[in-house]
Amino acid sequence: MSGTKTSQKGQKRLGSVFVNGVLVLICLVWLIPTIGVFITSFRNSEDIYSSGWWTVFPHRGWVKVEEIRVPESIDVDQPFEVAGVTADFSTLRQGIVTPDGRKITWIGNKRSRLVIVEEKRWVGFSARLTLDNYRDTLSGKEIRFRDASGNEITRKGNNLGGAFLNSIAVAVPSTIIPILIAAFAAYGFAWLNFPGRKLLFTLVVALLVVPLQIALVPILRDYTQLNLNGTYLAMWLAHTGFGLPLAVYLLFNYIGSLPRDILESAFIDGASHFTIFTRLILPLSIPALASFAIFQFLWVWNDYLVALVFLGDQNRVVTSALAAMVGEKGQDWHLLTSGAFVSMILPLTVFFALQRYFVRGLMAGSVKG
Repeated sequence: MSGTKTSQKGQKRLGSVFVNGVLVLICLVWLIPTIGVFITSFRNSEDIYSSGWWTVFPHRGWVKVEEIRVPESIDVDQPFEVAGVTADFSTLRQGIVTPDGRKITWIGNKRSRLVIVEEKRWVGFSARLTLDNYRDTLSGKEIRFRDASGNEITRKGNNLGGAFLNSIAVAVPSTIIPILIAAFAAYGFAWLNFPGRKLLFTLVVALLVVPLQIALVPILRDYTQLNLNGTYLAMWLAHTGFGLPLAVYLLFNYIGSLPRDILESAFIDGASHFTIFTRLILPLSIPALASFAIFQFLWVWNDYLVALVFLGDQNRVVTSALAAMVGEKGQDWHLLTSGAFVSMILPLTVFFALQRYFVRGLMAGSVKG
């Protein structure tokens, strides 16, 4: 009997190790690219073009030991000898590894006439990290950096700081307004009896399957006639309308599961529906409210289509600014990665601040006692 128990414990331990190992592997697969982008956002442009992000950690890599200037008298259009190796320009540009373990590489174009000799050595922590990438991305001022060929590039920044503030101005009201409206509606559907209640709630739930893309053109025509296009009010109204069906459905499940005795006691004491809603329903519904707030805020913050249609470039938000950076600065990784992490700061803060309510809000009303 004891042998059977020992075997069961061993199998359980083995299963636990396997599950934990799979979870750790999944986390690493997800985290490694994120860590790489994060480290890249702090590296200068020259290091990004010349080496991978993992080179900031101790590793065995190529270390420059010699720098050779090719004389002007040598014709680089023909094979020539340099550092004991005879090759043409194209081959040297790709790099040649000699039998003795050296790597000989031509740097830049033909006019540079610069060849470096490298050897494989252990390199310690060699990070040259800087905050200049974030400063250049947020400021919108003129920025200077060097490309892969060593040429100095001068460009105009994207003022992601202004876009960040615009996103806050759009996302915060677009999260609070539908929460308040949906909470009132969910209370009415859950606890008030009025004609057509079930039909109206069915229509609200049916709106969850309607794609928002089909509503963009009609709403845009109405906004144009009302002179609302390109304003924050247009974004608040649009996101409120698009977010209400899910909010009403989510809050209805939670509010409908609250104990009826509490509300009946409040009615006996003479409380009105508004008093019950503000003094009882809202405080007791904080998990569901926080759960929807996470959904709505992340959706509005990461929205690109609605902002592109109703705001355009008049009040550019973070997603629009990042899309413009990809088009204008598609090769400037140091700017793109820093901009990506700037856009992630506030959503991550909101999620981790409200995550303790997240599961409780989602599971609300799913189990009846």
